[in-house]
Amino acid sequence: MKRVNIYVLIFIAFCFSACDSEQASRSFSLEDRAPTNITTELNRKSGQELPLGDQVDFEQARKGLIASDSSATIARKNGDVLFDQSAYEFIKGDAPSSVHPSLWRQEKLNSIHGLFKVDDGIYQLRGFDLANLTIIEGKTGWIVIDPLTCRETASAAMAFARKHLGNKPVKAIIFTHSHGDHFGGATALMSQKEAAQKGVRIIAPVGFLEESVSENIMAGTVMARRSMYMFGRLLEKSPTGHVGSGLGKEPVMGNLGILRPTEVIKEESESKMIDGVRFVFYNVPSSEAPAEFVIYLPDRKVFCGAEIVSRNMHNLYTLRGAKVRDALQWSSYIDNIIERFGEAEIYFGTHHWPIWGQPQVIKFLKQQRDIYKYIHDQTMRMAYAGLTPKEIAEKMVFPESLRTVFANRGYYGTLKHNAKAVYQFYFGWYDGNPANLDPLPPEAAAKKYVEYMGGANQILSRVEESFDKGEYRWSAQVLNHLVFAQPDNKRAAAMLARTYDQLGYQSESGPWRNIFLTGAYELRNGKPEQVTSMADAIEMLAETPVPHFLDAMAARLNGPKADGIEMTINIRFTDLNEIYVLKLENAVLHHKKTGLNPKANATINLTHRLYLQMAIGNIGFIDLLTSDAINFEGSKFDLIRFFALFDMPETNFSIVKP
Repeated sequence: MKRVNIYVLIFIAFCFSACDSEQASRSFSLEDRAPTNITTELNRKSGQELPLGDQVDFEQARKGLIASDSSATIARKNGDVLFDQSAYEFIKGDAPSSVHPSLWRQEKLNSIHGLFKVDDGIYQLRGFDLANLTIIEGKTGWIVIDPLTCRETASAAMAFARKHLGNKPVKAIIFTHSHGDHFGGATALMSQKEAAQKGVRIIAPVGFLEESVSENIMAGTVMARRSMYMFGRLLEKSPTGHVGSGLGKEPVMGNLGILRPTEVIKEESESKMIDGVRFVFYNVPSSEAPAEFVIYLPDRKVFCGAEIVSRNMHNLYTLRGAKVRDALQWSSYIDNIIERFGEAEIYFGTHHWPIWGQPQVIKFLKQQRDIYKYIHDQTMRMAYAGLTPKEIAEKMVFPESLRTVFANRGYYGTLKHNAKAVYQFYFGWYDGNPANLDPLPPEAAAKKYVEYMGGANQILSRVEESFDKGEYRWSAQVLNHLVFAQPDNKRAAAMLARTYDQLGYQSESGPWRNIFLTGAYELRNGKPEQVTSMADAIEMLAETPVPHFLDAMAARLNGPKADGIEMTINIRFTDLNEIYVLKLENAVLHHKKTGLNPKANATINLTHRLYLQMAIGNIGFIDLLTSDAINFEGSKFDLIRFFALFDMPETNFSIVKP
C-alpha cells in the first residue's frame, strides 16, 4: 500500500512538473516578448484619448529644414559606431501595439533631424545627439550654444553645418547649463589653449564648472549604471526595444570634455554684446539644473529656454539619480520669464523643435509653468491630508487644460514620479508609517515573503492568474520578491521579464519604457560585461578641481577596515605645484590644501595626470608605487596599508537580481 502511494505521489508530482514546464514554455519563455491582448487594447484606448492626428507639431518640427541625412552615422576614430540615424527608420506610420501611441508620436517628431533655420542668422542641428546644437551668426563668426554630449557628435554636427552654411570661425561658446549633453562635445570646437590663443569667449552660468563635474565625480559610477536603464543602452532599436528617450533619441557616449568658462554670468540678469549680437542672460539656478540660464535676443525677439522648458514634462527627479529639483522655484522662474521676455516671437530650446508666434510662445510658457506649479501644490495639498508619496502619485491627475497638451505629456518626466519628488523635496524618504522606518533589506524580505506566500510554486501559479488579468504592476511586485529570494529560478525570471515587457510597452514615458525593457533584457541575458568607462571623460576630468577627487576618494574609504587606524599622507602634485594633506582618523578621511605635514607617514610626488589615471582605475596604486612614474618619501608599508583601505566602485552592480 505504501509502495502504491509513493508511485502515485511521484506520478502526481511529475504531472504538475510537466504542466508547469508546458505553461512556462507556452506563456513565459524567455524568448516571448509579444504584447498581450490587454496591452494592445490599453494602448489602443490611450491613443483615442489624444488628438494624435494634429499635425501642428510636425509642421513646426520640419519648418526651416535646410538639409538632412537619414543614413548618417557617427563613429570613433577606430571605426566603432556610436550613433546610427538609420537605426530609427522603423519609426513611421501608426504605432505598433508594443509602443504607447503617444510616445510613438513623440519619437516620430524626434526622428525629424538635420540642419534647420530657426530665424535669420539662427540655425539648429537636431537629431545628432540627445540635445540640439545651436549656431548664431555674429558679425565676424559663429556663436555656438551647447555643443552636444561628446567630441564625435559635435564634430559631425559642425561638419554638417559647415557643409551647408559655409566655414566661419567660432567666436564664442555658450553653455546654458551643467548637464553633460550640453557641454561634453566642446573640445570638438577647440581646445582650451586654442580658445585662449584666439580670444574665444566661453560663457556659462554661475556655478557651471563646479556643478558640471561634481555629480560625475561623486556619483558618476552609480549614475552611469542607472543611465543604462534610463536610456535603454542595452536595447536593440525596434518596436519591442528602444524607440527614444522622449527628450530626444539617446545621449551618444563618446569622448566627453569640457572648457573652462572665460565669463561667468553671476548676476540674476546680465546683458552682453557678443560679436555684434545683443544677448540677455537670466540665471535660473536650482531648476532643471543646479547651474542654468536662459537667453533672450531682444533685437530679434527670440527666446532660448535652455532646458527649463521643453516639449515634454521634465523631471523633478531624474531616474538615473540626481538631486531633487525645486518645483515651486522652477515654476516661478518660468513666470518671471513671461514677464521679462513676453514680447518673444520665437522660442527655441536645447531639445526638440521651436515655436513661432508670440501668442503661441506665451501659451506654451504658461502651460509649462503651470504643470510644475500644479504638481507642487497638489502634492502638498494631499500631503496635508496625510497621504503618502505612493498614494499621492496614484491620485494625481492633471486638469484637462494641461492633460491634453502634448508638450505637457510625460515623455521624459512623469506625473507619478514627479509627485513623489515633491514629497521627497520637503519630507525625505520616510512616509511617516512606523512599518517603513526600518524594514528588512530586499533580499532578506524577499525570502520571508516567498515563505509566507506558500513557496515558489504557489506564487508562480497565483501570478499567472494576475498576469492573465492584466495586473502587471502587482505581478511585478510579487515576482520581484521571488527573483530576489531565488535568483536562479528561471521560470520566475521569465515571468518577470514578460511582465516588465508589458509595463514597458504601456509606458508613455521614454525612460520608463527603457527601464522596464532593460530590466527584462537583463533578466534574460544577465548584466552587461561592461559599462561606460570613465576613461572616455578624461578631458573633462582633467578640468575637475582636485578636491572633488579627494571627496570621492573619502567616500570610497572602507570604514570598518579603517576602524582604529590613524595616518597622515602628503600628496604633492608636481605639475600643479599644489600639496594636499590627507588625514585619516575615526574611520573618516579629511583633506586640506596646505603645506607639507612634516609628521606625515609618507609623501607621494606625482603629476595630476597620473593621479587621474589612478583615480579612474587605469593604473593600480601598487603598480604605480613600483614604477618610476612617482617617487615617495617615508614609509612604503604605510602607503600600501593606506591605499588598501579604499574600495574601487562597482560599476556593474546588479539591479534586477540581488
